[in-house]
Amino acid sequence: MARNRDETRRPARESDPLVEAARYRLRRDAEARGEQVEEANAGQPSMEQRAQIVETAIQQAMRRGDFDNLPGAGKPLPGLTGTHDPDWWIRRKIEREQLTGLGPPALLLRTEDKELDAKLDRLASETAVREHLETFNRRIVEARRQLQGGPPVVTPTRDVDAEVRRWRERREQRIREADARRRAEREEWESLTWRERRRRKRSEGR
Repeated sequence: MARNRDETRRPARESDPLVEAARYRLRRDAEARGEQVEEANAGQPSMEQRAQIVETAIQQAMRRGDFDNLPGAGKPLPGLTGTHDPDWWIRRKIEREQLTGLGPPALLLRTEDKELDAKLDRLASETAVREHLETFNRRIVEARRQLQGGPPVVTPTRDVDAEVRRWRERREQRIREADARRRAEREEWESLTWRERRRRKRSEGR
């Protein structure tokens, strides 16, 4: 009697509409085949019935359009480089959320190595470039010596003198391109008539 009282206190389990719909279809198909459906097993569907329930839910979601216009649809999976990276999920999260200062040193150094040229190009003097490169190389050496585990450090050190030469070449190239743009703009302006110059000034708000 005590067990019966406990059972009466338990709230009735809410039924899943998708599961009930799938069960109804299973019972209907079984009756059409002249088979007897055991209601005692209705609460514990077999593996085949569970598979049909899942398939029914998927088909209904497809008809509702739940799988339409998903991010990355029709595009190759990112990060398929053909090499195994055990920390791919950490690297992907850092890149996706643009996190800085987080993760193992190996991943941080790898990210900095990809962005090093852009970082150096923002520096104004050769002395600042050399200091940044020396600090970067020192951090790589220290990370290789660390014994705390984690992925191995595969980022190579940079040749300071070679990188300074490349920084100087990129800087000179940017200066030449800027001079060429200014020269082309000046020649274009000089080729305009006074009416065209006035219209351009008005359009530019000058």
